Amino acid sequence: MGYWGKRVKSGGRAAVGAARPLVGDRSGTTLIEFAAIAAPLFGLLVAILQISLVYFAQELLETAEEKAVRQLLTGAAQQGNMTQSGFKALMCSYLPNFMQGASGTCANLYVQVSSAGSWSAVTTTRPTITYDSQGNVSNSFSYTPGGSHAINVVQAMYVWNVETGPLSFDMSNMSNNRRLLYATSVIQTEPY
Repeated sequence: MGYWGKRVKSGGRAAVGAARPLVGDRSGTTLIEFAAIAAPLFGLLVAILQISLVYFAQELLETAEEKAVRQLLTGAAQQGNMTQSGFKALMCSYLPNFMQGASGTCANLYVQVSSAGSWSAVTTTRPTITYDSQGNVSNSFSYTPGGSHAINVVQAMYVWNVETGPLSFDMSNMSNNRRLLYATSVIQTEPY
């Protein structure tokens, strides 16, 4: 008798059920096991990639701010009467092309520079980004760098668009799948 306990006659000959060769076959086990873990595995890989990109962009913003702040530290920005838009353009020039945007103007970059009277008066609280009814940033950021020996607080904010990953993985900390990248430098200008 076969695996199924009986033989089936077909055309005068005894035939074993079609499943008989598959009963002991284990060659598809790996494929079935991989199919069971494929979705979580690919979800994890996408999440790792997204986290890497966000932290890479954060590091790029911090590096660009560090390079631009050098102009304030040495007094070159103050002596050259650099405006807020000029300082933003300088910081934008240190960002890679994919963060500058198609126009190269860093439309998602916002810069605030303020001076403090003493070290204890320094505040590094991250500003809250507000939007108008058209979805444009409605904040007015200040640009008041101090003179020689002044304590300056430089805050750079970049609104980074992120995508919701598989398994509801979300790196946004703002509405509409956006993440605010934030870098702060507190410096005392050199004598100039």
